[in-house]
Amino acid sequence: MLMLSVMSLIIFIITMIVMILASLLSKKSMMDREKCSPFECGFDPMSSSRLPFSLRFFLIAIIFLIFDVEIALLLPMIMIIKSSNLMNWSMTSMFFILILLIGLYHEWNQGALEWNK
Repeated sequence: MLMLSVMSLIIFIITMIVMILASLLSKKSMMDREKCSPFECGFDPMSSSRLPFSLRFFLIAIIFLIFDVEIALLLPMIMIIKSSNLMNWSMTSMFFILILLIGLYHEWNQGALEWNK
């Protein structure tokens, strides 16, 4: 019990030291106009750096996340094909893929996949 307390205290102290060092080293030492402005090939920025976020980029990012999760869910289904009932596995897989295709069709109808606008 004493050994666990001592180890916990040592870990806590090391963690605090690292956090304090990171905080001290990450401070900017000098604030001037060049360091605070966005970098654009050495020239002054053409427009404001606080432009509104593009909704089209947000939709593309959401579509990417959906299909990324899809891959994470489909890969284990491939691994368990030998150990599961083939009929149940087939129905589950087809239902899952059908939901994804309906979602893709919906996104296509809404125009979220049109990148040239």
